[in-house]
Amino acid sequence: MGTHRELIKDLLSKADIQVNGPRLWDIQVRDERFYPRVLKNGSRGLGESYMAGWWDCSRLDEFFCRLLRGRVDKKIGENLKSLFYYLYARLFNPQSPARAHIIAQQHYDLGNDLFLSFLDPYNQYSCAYYSETADLEEAQQKKLDLICRKINLQPQDQVLDIGCGWGGLARYAAEKYGCTVTAVNISDEQIDYARKSCGHLPVNIIRQDYRKIRGTFDKIVSVGMFEHVGPKNYRTFMQAVHRCLIEEGIFLLQTIGGNHSRFNCDPWVNRYIFPNGTLPSLAQIGRAAEGLFVIEDVHNLGSHYEKTLLAWNERFQQAWPGLSGKYDETFKKMWEYYLLSCAGAFRARSIQLWQIVLTRGLENPDLCRCT
Repeated sequence: MGTHRELIKDLLSKADIQVNGPRLWDIQVRDERFYPRVLKNGSRGLGESYMAGWWDCSRLDEFFCRLLRGRVDKKIGENLKSLFYYLYARLFNPQSPARAHIIAQQHYDLGNDLFLSFLDPYNQYSCAYYSETADLEEAQQKKLDLICRKINLQPQDQVLDIGCGWGGLARYAAEKYGCTVTAVNISDEQIDYARKSCGHLPVNIIRQDYRKIRGTFDKIVSVGMFEHVGPKNYRTFMQAVHRCLIEEGIFLLQTIGGNHSRFNCDPWVNRYIFPNGTLPSLAQIGRAAEGLFVIEDVHNLGSHYEKTLLAWNERFQQAWPGLSGKYDETFKKMWEYYLLSCAGAFRARSIQLWQIVLTRGLENPDLCRCT
């Protein structure tokens, strides 16, 4: 055990993190089993031992920022389970049509009471746009407005929203711009809520996999859904969008992305938060779009996502007394670990948030490259 302790201390010291140190980003170890668990299971062991209460930290976001900037995660070897998942993702298709429902059931269908407790009135479970504001609700409306301006949204437009969440973007576009929206999703909880929220508007919420979408649309948007598509399906996704977009149309893709091309995600995130999720790289997106679209604009909003996640965690903590009857303390630790570790990853620039505007290559003088 002593050797395990010294190895972990040495690794953390390279990122200026101390065990039982006095600073907010130093970790406080409550159980000696923490050390061998992390050395054996890496990222997953780190998260699971936090959920078990074996260690704590006053500023998880800053702890993870320093951990990632120091590349400590690269110095702890992948265990066999992580290697197996990597090989499985390379050889098979974890996001196939038969498996697409898993993410909806395990994450998005957890309960609207949970998500709506910390989201804004438009229920945006994606990066806000903190332009001249520090308020989450205003920043989310600025994000929605930015999207609508980038695709030059017009009242006569037929819009397709792929992966519409709780229908906030569809509702905003129909309310503010008077357009007609078709929105697709596979989460029952989200669909039920979106249909009620948009019932008075020209918005049609459909339960459908993106691969089966048919129809023709002037504008297409997909916000926070591409992370669930998977590398083996990136080209299929782009082909589906290309099939449905008019010649003069505009497509906006908003997605979290990675600095390197990968075929799997963090083992702890895969197990507890986003099963079968993968963060695309710009190279992977570019290859998937090649020959189908012209990439007109790429806007990195990564710094805005850090602020968004910190705001979500603050609101989640405030809402916890009303949620604690349904969710236990282990869930609470899991959720705050998820939100704050992601905030730290964005601060460390390990992951990014891109808004990408694509067209079919025709001249469009009204195309907005607004930032």
